[in-house]
Amino acid sequence: MQRNGEPSAYFERVGPDLYRPTTHAGGAWNEGEIHFSPLGGLIIHQMDRHRAAEGRGGDRKALARVSFDILGFLAADVCDVQVRTIRPGRTIELVEASVMIAGRAAVLARAWFVADNDTAAIAGGEGSPMAAPETCTPWLMGETWPGGYVASVEIRTDGPPLPGRARAWLRTENAVVAGEPSTRHASFIALVDTANGVAVRTPPTEWMFPNLDLTIHLFRQPAGEWVGLDTTVTFGPAGHGLTSTVLHDERGAIGRAEQILTVRPIAMTD
Repeated sequence: MQRNGEPSAYFERVGPDLYRPTTHAGGAWNEGEIHFSPLGGLIIHQMDRHRAAEGRGGDRKALARVSFDILGFLAADVCDVQVRTIRPGRTIELVEASVMIAGRAAVLARAWFVADNDTAAIAGGEGSPMAAPETCTPWLMGETWPGGYVASVEIRTDGPPLPGRARAWLRTENAVVAGEPSTRHASFIALVDTANGVAVRTPPTEWMFPNLDLTIHLFRQPAGEWVGLDTTVTFGPAGHGLTSTVLHDERGAIGRAEQILTVRPIAMTD
């Protein structure tokens, strides 16, 4: 899926910690921005590289929670992603990442990695699975949202999305970074922020409802190529909203994602 000669990826590496977005990362609210979803995947990709460089890439810890705070406009420019370990440990580990774009702080992220243990004998409580992707209907999300990122994703739903409610499967042919393998959780998280766009309550040509954050909790690591989003969007009466999603892979539910929204008429400016 090449465009304008660019690789089938959301980013290209241009330095040890520097990544240039391709047109596939293009945002939906503004032509000059990138969508947060692939940037979230890039942050996890860089965290994985950092842990591997420190000798912890194969230490049987799994990503259990990651929180992203989106600090402002995500310009379509080179992203400088810096990672450090705040709290090392044998059973739990806290890693922090910061992203600078065009000289401005853009994102702060923290992720907990937790040691694996065999709890198969007591596992349970994950809820009902979604309808399988192959039984669902293709949905043209580009009819609601513009941008290179939306155009890069295949989406299937078990019925037409309703205002504030949708169940959707997503996958993409694009890598997170051109020429570099990513872990499954990095590739999975590169699609999760799409949740705020699959169940819109009101036309995005009339109202803005960008998310200020994305927090993901995982009780199981994702498998397979599909990302399942069982999403509900709620708008409050005073300009605030919440997008809540049960995350699935083809085997069933694996965790949850939450996004706080700022809701305002399209004519309003910051």
